[in-house]
Amino acid sequence: MTSFSRADRVSGLIQETLSDLIKKSIHDPRLHMTTITKVRMSADLKLARIYFVVSGDEKRSGDAAKGFESARGFIKRNLAAKLGLRYMPDLNFFYDDSFDYGSHIDQLLEKIKTSNGPDQ
Repeated sequence: MTSFSRADRVSGLIQETLSDLIKKSIHDPRLHMTTITKVRMSADLKLARIYFVVSGDEKRSGDAAKGFESARGFIKRNLAAKLGLRYMPDLNFFYDDSFDYGSHIDQLLEKIKTSNGPDQ
């Protein structure tokens, strides 16, 4: 049985609570259809790197990043109240491009498959 570090447990709590907060309490249209994919905490729990994806084009991801920046104080206050941590970490938001990369790889594989003809 593997034990998880405190940073892993706190990052899971932040991800769950923030996802719920976005769904129920934040009414910014820039954050509509935004999903939190991952939260990485520093070992000292003073910094949280929050990764998100949003459906749509590249402009939507930029708008969502601006929406998170404008709502940072509101998010931090609500997370602090719900998590009960002694010190609330600083929040940094980043667009998670791993889904775009995976989609690109799928397109390349499909292109190779169609150019080689059907499987025999």
